[in-house]
Parts: sequence; structure tokens; C-alpha cells
Amino acid sequence: SFFFNVHNNFFEEVAKFRAARRMWARIMRERFGAQSDESLKLRFHTQTAGSTLTAQQPDNNVVRVAIQALAAVMGGTQSLHTNSRDEALALPSEDSVRIALRTQQIIAHESGVADTIDGMAGSYLIESLTDEIELRAMEYITKIDDLGGMLSAIEDGYVQREIQESAYQYQKQVESEEQVVVGVNRYPLEEEEHMGLLKIDPAIEENQKEKLGLLRGEREGKKVEGHLDKLKEIAREDGNVVPCILECVRSLATLGEISDALREVYGEYKENITI
Repeated sequence: SFFFNVHNNFFEEVAKFRAARRMWARIMRERFGAQSDESLKLRFHTQTAGSTLTAQQPDNNVVRVAIQALAAVMGGTQSLHTNSRDEALALPSEDSVRIALRTQQIIAHESGVADTIDGMAGSYLIESLTDEIELRAMEYITKIDDLGGMLSAIEDGYVQREIQESAYQYQKQVESEEQVVVGVNRYPLEEEEHMGLLKIDPAIEENQKEKLGLLRGEREGKKVEGHLDKLKEIAREDGNVVPCILECVRSLATLGEISDALREVYGEYKENITI
């Protein structure tokens, strides 16, 4: 199963999901020799795009999220996450979370778009966009194959360069107003309205630290250390670390301790920044 983002260009996003399903089926059949029809089915979750949310006029984000969610449903998503209007500013408030949830529920129960499969099939625009996206995505896959596969492409910095270039080009378009962002480079307000943002009670952090201290005091310390040492040993031998991670969890090792043990062996990834 896959995890996709959905952005603002409604028709393009619908076509993107349709192209992804078609590509998956063909790649599984032709490249990997899949025999079962079940293997050809691309299942995916979709989240509305956090990068499209604006801190300016955050109520506008409700509309953006609704458009994106509708595109995801029309594109055939199996499950959906709708972002909240204030996530460019803080963790979402309860009111904002409710609006995001109601957006999904209105689409599901009132719009009728969930009652049909591939409701935009046959549209010239959608079909031509689907073909174009599939063609250009396959060009990327071919390029990555030529580089020796995805791992080699990452190590070479190719993937990061493509992401940086995309972000740079988008920012240029926003600053030149070639790409309109309502409330940011078009229709701004002289004085922004202030909404009630979520504020986290500092006492929660102190309470969690206290609970962690009690946990460490009550658990069998030597047993935890033994499992963590075993985890590092298996990691050094390039073995299957999952069973040992489960043993660490059962002995009440914390996520941080398990992560530190693996960092000690594997180190930390440093992305290849290119300009």
C-alpha cells in the first residue's frame, strides 16, 4: 500500500492517482511477473498537502483542504487524512480538527462522489492528463534505473536535487505571482485576524518526564541493557533486528533507547545538499 499527498490542482491530482494505479498494475505484471490479479491492485492512503497550507488567512485552508480531499476521493483513494486549517501555525485546535473531519464526512455522505467508481473516467481532460503523468513518471523511473536504482540515486544526490529544484521553481513562481496563492501574494489583508491556537500545557511535559523516570526505576535495568546490547550485535551482523526490537519493547526499553542503540551501529543519515 502507498501513501500519497494531494495538492490543489484538482484535475491534475485526480489524473495522478489514476496514472499511479495504471502504472502499478503494468510494472507488477511486466517487470515483476505478478500472476495474481490481487497483486496488480494499488491501494493507497492520501493526506492533503501540508505544504499548501498558509499561515496568512488560515480559514482559506478549509477550502484548500476540501478541494484536495474531493480530488483524492475522485481519484480513488482507499483512506484519507484531511489537514486542519491552523497547521501552518501550530498543532490543530479541537475546532479545526472537527472542521477537517466534517469536510470528509460531508464529501462522504452529502456529495455523492463516493457512490461511483472512477466517476471522471472518459473525460478528455482527465484521460489526457492521466496519459501525460504516466509518461513523465515512467521517464523518472527509467532515469532512476539508469542511475543504478533508487538507493544509488539517493546517494548520488539526484533525488534531493530534484526536490530542491522543484521547491525553488515553485517559490519563484509564487514571488513573481505566476502562481497565485490567495491571501499571500494576492488579496492579502493589512491586518491579519488572530484565531485561537492550541496551547500545550507545560505540565504535560513534566508529567511525562515523571512517568518515564518511574518506568526506568521499576523495570529490570540489566535485562533492558542486555536486550539493547543484543540489538546492537545483530545490527552489526546485518541480521534481522525486528525480533530483537520486540524483545526490547517487551522489556520496557524506550523508543529513544532503541533508536540510540541503532544509531550507534548505523550512524545518522546526512542528506546530500546540492546547490
